[in-house]
Amino acid sequence: MSFYYGTIVNGDFESVVEKVSAELQKEGFGVLANIDIQGALKKKLGVDFRKYRILGACNPPFAIQALAVEDKIGTMLPCNVVLQEIADGKVEVAAVNPVQSMIGVGNDELLKIAEQIGEKLQRVIQALSSE
Repeated sequence: MSFYYGTIVNGDFESVVEKVSAELQKEGFGVLANIDIQGALKKKLGVDFRKYRILGACNPPFAIQALAVEDKIGTMLPCNVVLQEIADGKVEVAAVNPVQSMIGVGNDELLKIAEQIGEKLQRVIQALSSE
Protein backbone atom coordinates (compact mmCIF):
# COMPACT_ATOMS: atom_id res chain seq x y z
CA MET A 1 0.00 0.00 0.00
CA SER A 2 1.39 3.38 -1.03
CA PHE A 3 1.85 6.34 1.31
CA TYR A 4 -0.16 8.54 -1.07
CA TYR A 5 -3.07 8.59 -3.53
CA GLY A 6 -2.36 10.35 -6.80
CA THR A 7 -3.49 11.35 -10.26
CA ILE A 8 -2.53 13.57 -13.18
CA VAL A 9 -4.84 16.47 -14.00
CA ASN A 10 -4.84 18.41 -17.27
CA GLY A 11 -5.01 22.15 -16.91
CA ASP A 12 -3.37 25.37 -15.84
CA PHE A 13 -1.62 25.01 -12.46
CA GLU A 14 -3.66 27.67 -10.63
CA SER A 15 -6.90 26.27 -12.05
CA VAL A 16 -5.99 22.82 -10.78
CA VAL A 17 -5.24 24.28 -7.33
CA GLU A 18 -8.76 25.73 -7.35
CA LYS A 19 -10.28 22.40 -8.50
CA VAL A 20 -8.45 20.50 -5.76
CA SER A 21 -9.58 23.00 -3.12
CA ALA A 22 -13.19 22.69 -4.35
CA GLU A 23 -13.08 18.88 -4.29
CA LEU A 24 -11.60 18.93 -0.79
CA GLN A 25 -14.40 21.24 0.33
CA LYS A 26 -17.02 18.80 -1.03
CA GLU A 27 -15.55 16.19 1.33
CA GLY A 28 -15.61 18.52 4.33
CA PHE A 29 -11.99 19.71 4.23
CA GLY A 30 -10.78 23.26 4.51
CA VAL A 31 -7.35 24.38 3.35
CA LEU A 32 -5.47 25.69 6.39
CA ALA A 33 -2.17 26.19 4.59
CA ASN A 34 -1.24 26.94 1.00
CA ILE A 35 2.52 26.67 0.74
CA ASP A 36 4.16 27.84 -2.49
CA ILE A 37 7.38 25.79 -2.54
CA GLN A 38 8.48 27.27 -5.88
CA GLY A 39 8.17 30.81 -4.54
CA ALA A 40 9.79 29.98 -1.20
CA LEU A 41 12.81 28.31 -2.81
CA LYS A 42 13.25 31.25 -5.18
CA LYS A 43 12.99 33.80 -2.38
CA LYS A 44 15.09 31.99 0.23
CA LEU A 45 17.71 30.25 -1.93
CA GLY A 46 17.50 31.86 -5.36
CA VAL A 47 16.69 28.42 -6.78
CA ASP A 48 14.42 27.94 -9.80
CA PHE A 49 12.04 25.06 -9.15
CA ARG A 50 8.93 23.73 -10.86
CA LYS A 51 5.48 24.83 -9.71
CA TYR A 52 4.98 22.92 -6.47
CA ARG A 53 2.30 23.62 -3.89
CA ILE A 54 1.43 21.96 -0.59
CA LEU A 55 -2.15 22.34 0.61
CA GLY A 56 -2.66 21.56 4.29
CA ALA A 57 -6.20 20.17 4.40
CA CYS A 58 -8.21 19.74 7.58
CA ASN A 59 -11.57 18.10 8.20
CA PRO A 60 -12.53 19.55 11.61
CA PRO A 61 -14.90 16.75 12.77
CA PHE A 62 -12.23 14.14 12.10
CA ALA A 63 -9.46 16.32 13.52
CA ILE A 64 -11.25 16.60 16.87
CA GLN A 65 -11.90 12.85 16.91
CA ALA A 66 -8.23 12.13 16.24
CA LEU A 67 -7.10 14.59 18.92
CA ALA A 68 -9.50 12.99 21.41
CA VAL A 69 -7.96 9.54 20.96
CA GLU A 70 -4.33 10.66 20.56
CA ASP A 71 -3.40 14.08 21.94
CA LYS A 72 -0.02 14.28 20.15
CA ILE A 73 -1.51 13.50 16.74
CA GLY A 74 -1.35 17.21 15.96
CA THR A 75 2.27 16.57 15.02
CA MET A 76 0.92 14.77 11.95
CA LEU A 77 -1.88 17.16 11.02
CA PRO A 78 -3.13 18.52 8.65
CA CYS A 79 -3.45 16.11 5.73
CA ASN A 80 -1.11 17.29 3.00
CA VAL A 81 -2.08 17.42 -0.65
CA VAL A 82 0.77 18.14 -3.08
CA LEU A 83 0.40 19.64 -6.54
CA GLN A 84 3.34 19.79 -8.91
CA GLU A 85 3.57 20.76 -12.54
CA ILE A 86 5.10 17.83 -14.41
CA ALA A 87 4.69 19.27 -17.93
CA ASP A 88 2.93 22.17 -19.59
CA GLY A 89 -0.75 21.71 -18.81
CA LYS A 90 -0.20 18.61 -16.64
CA VAL A 91 -0.32 18.71 -12.86
CA GLU A 92 0.27 15.75 -10.57
CA VAL A 93 -1.91 15.76 -7.47
CA ALA A 94 -0.97 13.52 -4.55
CA ALA A 95 -2.72 13.24 -1.19
CA VAL A 96 -1.33 11.57 1.89
CA ASN A 97 -2.64 8.11 2.71
CA PRO A 98 -3.54 8.74 6.36
CA VAL A 99 -3.65 5.03 7.24
CA GLN A 100 -0.03 4.60 6.23
CA SER A 101 1.05 7.67 8.15
CA MET A 102 -0.85 6.62 11.30
CA ILE A 103 0.19 2.95 11.44
CA GLY A 104 3.30 3.77 13.44
CA VAL A 105 1.24 5.40 16.19
CA GLY A 106 -0.15 2.02 17.23
CA ASN A 107 -3.65 3.21 18.13
CA ASP A 108 -6.51 1.15 16.64
CA GLU A 109 -9.10 3.88 17.26
CA LEU A 110 -6.93 6.32 15.34
CA LEU A 111 -6.59 3.87 12.45
CA LYS A 112 -10.39 3.68 12.15
CA ILE A 113 -10.53 7.47 11.87
CA ALA A 114 -7.65 7.45 9.36
CA GLU A 115 -9.53 4.91 7.21
CA GLN A 116 -12.53 7.24 6.99
CA ILE A 117 -10.33 10.23 6.13
CA GLY A 118 -8.54 8.10 3.54
CA GLU A 119 -11.84 7.27 1.86
CA LYS A 120 -12.61 10.98 1.57
CA LEU A 121 -9.18 11.78 0.13
CA GLN A 122 -9.51 8.93 -2.34
CA ARG A 123 -12.84 10.37 -3.51
CA VAL A 124 -11.11 13.72 -4.07
CA ILE A 125 -8.44 12.05 -6.20
CA GLN A 126 -11.05 9.99 -8.09
CA ALA A 127 -13.12 13.11 -8.82
CA LEU A 128 -10.04 14.83 -10.23
CA SER A 129 -9.16 11.73 -12.28
CA SER A 130 -12.56 11.66 -13.95
CA GLU A 131 -12.33 15.23 -15.27
